Amino acid sequence: MTKKIVLFAIGSPLLVDVEESSHRAGLHVAAGVRNWPGPHHLPDGMCVLTPESLTPELLELPFLVPLFTPRHRRSAVRQAEVLGFRKALTLIDPSVARPRRLELGRGCYVNAGVTVGSACGFDSFVLINRGATIGHHARLGAFVSIGPGAVLAGQVTVGAGSTVCAGAIILPGVTVGEDAVVGAGTVVTRDVPDGSLMVGNPGRIVRRDPVLQAV
Repeated sequence: MTKKIVLFAIGSPLLVDVEESSHRAGLHVAAGVRNWPGPHHLPDGMCVLTPESLTPELLELPFLVPLFTPRHRRSAVRQAEVLGFRKALTLIDPSVARPRRLELGRGCYVNAGVTVGSACGFDSFVLINRGATIGHHARLGAFVSIGPGAVLAGQVTVGAGSTVCAGAIILPGVTVGEDAVVGAGTVVTRDVPDGSLMVGNPGRIVRRDPVLQAV
């Protein structure tokens, strides 16, 4: 029997990749929930609901939040749980060679073509976008987002709520603090403080702001 899931918060273009991963994993998207006014990105013909339309049967299904920005994903998860969702789905695209030694929290999503080294640990609601490389012994905090093509070398730690943007490279043993942003294409050679923005090659701190996740 095909397992049914719900995609909650369907305003992000990333949704199409999540739906493809679901299909490849043999999951059926029973509905997408539009939690905010505006366009959605579910394929034509799929069931689109508002929170007011949810039934007890749908609330019993596993849910996944396909939003890239940590702040938005955290807010949508809170909204889903207030509505009554309890089963957060962790989905790894079948194209990913999952290592035997991998600790996964609830609600994580790993997109197609990602490489994950052994002995990694991902906290709840981590999102890793397509083609990223995560080295061995990586530790990713809750609601971390890793952009497409980013490379994290071995023994990298990324604190809760931080974003590593597309094509960034983080060298071995570096720690990125909480609620920080590593800009696209940045080469990170040293630790990144909490709530800061690092850009460039080599990376340099250009802003320190605890509310960077608003960007």
